[in-house]
Amino acid sequence: MPLLLILVFIIAIAAFAISAICGGGASFVLLPLLGIMLPGAQVPAALSIGTAANSISRIGIFWKHIRWDIVVYFLPPALPAVYFGSKLLTIIDPIWLELFFGFFLIINLPMIFKSKNIRTNKGQTLNSKIIIPIIGLFTGLVSGLTGAVGLLFNRFYLSYGLTKEQIVATRAANELLLHIIKLILYLLFGLLTYESVSIGLVISISAIIASFVMKKFLYLLSENTFRTIGFSVMVLAGVVMMVNTGFRLHNEQQIKFSKIDDGLETKLKWNHRSFLLEFKYNDGFEIERPVALSDLPLHLQQKVAPLSKNADKIFFEEVYAFGDHYYEVYLYHGEKLTKYNFK
Repeated sequence: MPLLLILVFIIAIAAFAISAICGGGASFVLLPLLGIMLPGAQVPAALSIGTAANSISRIGIFWKHIRWDIVVYFLPPALPAVYFGSKLLTIIDPIWLELFFGFFLIINLPMIFKSKNIRTNKGQTLNSKIIIPIIGLFTGLVSGLTGAVGLLFNRFYLSYGLTKEQIVATRAANELLLHIIKLILYLLFGLLTYESVSIGLVISISAIIASFVMKKFLYLLSENTFRTIGFSVMVLAGVVMMVNTGFRLHNEQQIKFSKIDDGLETKLKWNHRSFLLEFKYNDGFEIERPVALSDLPLHLQQKVAPLSKNADKIFFEEVYAFGDHYYEVYLYHGEKLTKYNFK
């Protein structure tokens, strides 16, 4: 464990230093490593401790660059959304969210080539009363779920007409109160353990060091270079997240690919339930999920009952296909399998 903490310290310094240049992303760099060291539900708690310290240090360094006109619209919807995100964390497995977020980041690829055409407009206020609260709402929700939101909503900051210093300062001001509320909620939900707090404190020290190291370097970058780096890191982080999450899902048997006689089959686990996604050469895509006899419509239960009297084993699947919905019944008599389809 001490060696892992040293590794976290070194990687966190590099991650937060890079995030100062590209406008975020430190948390997403740390997610895979923390996923190895902590249970999934405790990872956001450790990240929030570190990112809170990072926000405090950046607010202190870039105080005069904070756009308070954005902060006042951002925070009101973001704060209650954090609660719902943190609550959902006890229900939803964060690994599936990481897969979705990875895809969301990758679709920013075209913005790398458009970033040079984005003009900085410090006075931009068009639709701010609508757009900023919506961004705040989703930021709070996602922040409560994962503890990491910097890169996900970086496109908003990069495209809204802020200077690079304003992006760093304003986002830190927006997120600090969210991190504090999250930590309180994580404590109430029992997610702040000795291990998560210890790792969070190590990340905090790294974040503060990185903020001071990168202060002068940030002023040397041009606005266009800052935006190009920001979008590039978003896409790169998305690729890394999707690849890493894919391996984790496969290794944890939450997603498994296999070949069947007439096509391909993918097995997924979600919230302790299994789903099968099948592609059959003749029939196309189908989604299947195991069900109990009691889940079948009453008229099908009456049909199945006589068939299953002498069966050694029986199980049922609900099937959704393009333009179709039916149930499959599998009956085993010794080694012999009999399959029925019912609508």
